[in-house]
Amino acid sequence: MTLFSYHPGNTVWHTLDVRCKCLLVCLLSLTVLKTGLPGNIICLCFLMAILKTLGLGPVRLVTQLKAFLLFLILIFFCRWAATPGDPMVTLYGFSLTRQGFTSGSLVSIRFLVVMLLGLILTATTRSMEIKAAVQWFFKPVPFIPENRVAVMAGLALKFMPLILDNAGEVTHAVNARCGNLRKNPVRRLVNLSWPLLKKTFQSADDLSLAMQARCYSEHRTDPRFIPNRKESWIVGLTLIFSAGMLLMDYWITQILN
Repeated sequence: MTLFSYHPGNTVWHTLDVRCKCLLVCLLSLTVLKTGLPGNIICLCFLMAILKTLGLGPVRLVTQLKAFLLFLILIFFCRWAATPGDPMVTLYGFSLTRQGFTSGSLVSIRFLVVMLLGLILTATTRSMEIKAAVQWFFKPVPFIPENRVAVMAGLALKFMPLILDNAGEVTHAVNARCGNLRKNPVRRLVNLSWPLLKKTFQSADDLSLAMQARCYSEHRTDPRFIPNRKESWIVGLTLIFSAGMLLMDYWITQILN
């Protein structure tokens, strides 16, 4: 079971209406894009606490998200080095600025917060429920086939953990054949990516044949949603939390200016 798979449970996040969860993800994502570094750090701590209750502690997150964390570190150093301002460190005429440090930290934490929001959604919601929510949201939109879009979203969520599992299997197979000892990084990348792409496309073909053999159709019975009657106060608390972060960011900006 990967991080992006559904983790069964009976927490309030599991029983919450999927439409409400999608709304909360959008609301918090927009909030973190409008707030500065302190607000994003508070939101990050809040999300880490939720993940802890779901059994996804920091150790497991760091272990299974190493590639993503390395990507964030790369973004941080690129922003730190490319943003002009007051120098913090100067080496060989190359300056790392305070403004770049702040900008790199903010962008990296924003990426991390948005990713954790999506992780909480996928860990507490079955892919069929997310498919039903996508269909419900797109149904009033004209000229958009909501059934087809919902099927695509559901299949994408199903394939995400499958691709991660295939990547782990291919990595173990390459390492067993001493492929990790090759000095040429391009060759190592080819040895890893080509079997992974082949397995992914083969799985997609098998799924397509299975759906056709079962006479799958986009026009199916509309899904039923079962709210737990806690959606209203959870949305209200989220709005208060978002407003508090925006006000705090405004006050800090006024004080610094």
